[in-house]
Amino acid sequence: MDILVPLLQLLVLLLTLPLHLMALLGCWQPLCKSYFPYLMAVLTSKSNRKMESKKRELFSQIKGLTGASGKVDLLELGCGTGANFQFYPPGCRVTCLDPNPHFEKFLTKSMAENRHLQYERFVVAPGEDMRELADGSMDVVVCTLVLCSVQSPRKVLQEVQRVLRPGGVLFFWEHVTEPHGSWAFMWQQVLEPTWKHIGDGCCLTRETWKDLENAQFSKIQMERHPPLFKWLPVGPHIMGKAVK
Repeated sequence: MDILVPLLQLLVLLLTLPLHLMALLGCWQPLCKSYFPYLMAVLTSKSNRKMESKKRELFSQIKGLTGASGKVDLLELGCGTGANFQFYPPGCRVTCLDPNPHFEKFLTKSMAENRHLQYERFVVAPGEDMRELADGSMDVVVCTLVLCSVQSPRKVLQEVQRVLRPGGVLFFWEHVTEPHGSWAFMWQQVLEPTWKHIGDGCCLTRETWKDLENAQFSKIQMERHPPLFKWLPVGPHIMGKAVK
């Protein structure tokens, strides 16, 4: 199987050669940034229907995390289209952060549809550098399907720790690698170099639970779920919370 992976990677590369050439020439990334919000709008709508009950159960815990202001200051990390807004309890003051400025018009629409929330601002920045947000300024950070595509999950989680107040909570839902040695894992390895371009940096084989366990949270609760879509190479998901 180890010999098969590079051979199949080469075959996929040849089949998708125009995409890789565009990426090499710097033409693909601007195009990807433009179309990716539309792709995510479709996929998150489908995933919300499948995960609605689990998301409601997870995010219902937010209402007990009111800070000194009497409201919940919430940071949506890698906010995308705002697909999680409908699940947040009333009274949340939501700050959105994403490196892709093309998501802003989708956020504006999502906020208009979720008047129970108070929209603070949209910060265009990567998760590894949240310098615009003060230390201990957030009661809650939400991170869904984000750590797969960041440059450094470790640095992102360090920044999450910094902006959370003591006792603040990170809520997460992330896809992770298939079991090593499985055929599904082999195909993830084969497709990952091409998938990164299609999915705006998305990595299929990350062991994100290890990053969370190593991030020095005081408590972590985590459960595992099977892949949402059998027709995508995206693997199983982990969902839960981590307390600072």
